[in-house]
Amino acid sequence: MLKFTFGNSKLSSEIAILSLPAGWTCPGAEKCLCRSNRLTGKVTDGPKQEFRCYAASEEALFPNARKLRWNNLNQLKGKTREQIIDLINFSLPVHRLIRIHSSGDFFSQDYFDAWLEVARQNPKKLFYAYTKSLVFWQNRIGQIPKNFKLNASFGGKFDNLIEKLKLKYVKVVFSLEEANQNKLKIDHDDKLAYSSGKSFALLLHGMQKAKTLSSKSLFNLRKLGWYGYGSKFKSLTNIKNFTNITT
Repeated sequence: MLKFTFGNSKLSSEIAILSLPAGWTCPGAEKCLCRSNRLTGKVTDGPKQEFRCYAASEEALFPNARKLRWNNLNQLKGKTREQIIDLINFSLPVHRLIRIHSSGDFFSQDYFDAWLEVARQNPKKLFYAYTKSLVFWQNRIGQIPKNFKLNASFGGKFDNLIEKLKLKYVKVVFSLEEANQNKLKIDHDDKLAYSSGKSFALLLHGMQKAKTLSSKSLFNLRKLGWYGYGSKFKSLTNIKNFTNITT
């Protein structure tokens, strides 16, 4: 069976999450691209990276998370679309709300299509995902089930498709000012991802490489009280205030 987790520092335990290895399963990643070595956890940055993927940093810190994600990928590799559908259906928890990938992405058209079919076969569940694998989405425009909510993630190889196809999108912002300039509300619990049709922003979080723009931006956010999702330091500032940005 695939192994789901239930909630995390950001999400409610009512949300079941399927994760895969960050970077290794992200064919559309670019500005956030980095990978954690399967054995050692050492992080390698992508050539056009502007900020580090929080999930890859998480895998570097927590071997058990790394192991779980690789085990899930190993279960999926080499299977046909129909076999993937059966595997996901067999593994689905009872939870109504399913996040596809807190780490990783849709790594093939067959895998993407399998999730679409799983959603069709489970109409009482709500599935949602962030993705940079926009070519797979483009190939199935008009065929996305109503209970399958997709959010195009800016910063990938296929960003041009976001405007072309008028996709709902999410953008990682380095400051509150950047969110305001883009007229994007900041999400803090994924509700904008699975319940809203409007594009939105996420605040930069996770470990960032020293002496980069992203690390300097994260330092400035910390001065406002933002230490990332689930941090004990977030009580310094009411993080919900960060969502009160007018659009």
